[in-house]
Amino acid sequence: MNSAMTRRRRKLLALAGAVAAAPTLLCACAHSVRASDGVDAALHLAGDSTMATKALEPALPERGWGQMLRARAWQPLRIVNHAAGGRSTRSFRDQGKWQRLVDALRPGDFVIIQFGHNDQKVGDPARHAEARTTYRENLACFVDEVRERGATPILATPVVRRKFDAEGRLVETLGDYPATMREVANAKNVPLLELNRASAYLVQSLGPEQAKRLYMWIEPGTHPRWPDGLRDDTHFSAAGADAIAQMAIDEMRRLRLPTADWFR
Repeated sequence: MNSAMTRRRRKLLALAGAVAAAPTLLCACAHSVRASDGVDAALHLAGDSTMATKALEPALPERGWGQMLRARAWQPLRIVNHAAGGRSTRSFRDQGKWQRLVDALRPGDFVIIQFGHNDQKVGDPARHAEARTTYRENLACFVDEVRERGATPILATPVVRRKFDAEGRLVETLGDYPATMREVANAKNVPLLELNRASAYLVQSLGPEQAKRLYMWIEPGTHPRWPDGLRDDTHFSAAGADAIAQMAIDEMRRLRLPTADWFR
């Protein structure tokens, strides 16, 4: 194992320990804005519910990692989160969300693109995009259209769900979608945030019980909206979304992307 990989794993283990030890969910409030560095570029986010901004009022425990990424920015207004629940590469375009993002781009901007969870919904033709064909083509088109606007695309492999087998090993539920994202990034020479492997390592390190803190697991009688409790292994708590946001920042730093300096 090379030294860079060792350092990344040490960071993830430290993050796992912090999540396991945290007595409460992390705050989603914006932080102080650093003095302007004179750059007007924006970072746009395109994705699904795992990335999307969730309502703070009335108080709900679910957060998206793009929402927490914005909270970690020195200048939060530079982070524009277009991600929306239930969207795939197909429906994000068909419903006009991608065009609105493209219309907002300016030369010098950046776009992080993360899809996969809803593309795999075979029974839903409005969202399904087969991994090796339509999904691949959609990602390639997204990359080309961002570049046509003078902006920089950044791909991110989709984050894992919390699913373990009987022996306590994490089960990959996303099929060929993470691999296809990697292949498109390689073929198109696009920076890749490896959130799938990083989140898998974190969830596996925490184990089946402690990993529940990352997701929307609510005990019965603890929240008025879900009096009988909730078991959701896809969507993130504030702690989980913040952990993924930190992974995204670490990946930007590993890749030496200009956006890495935008975050605390």
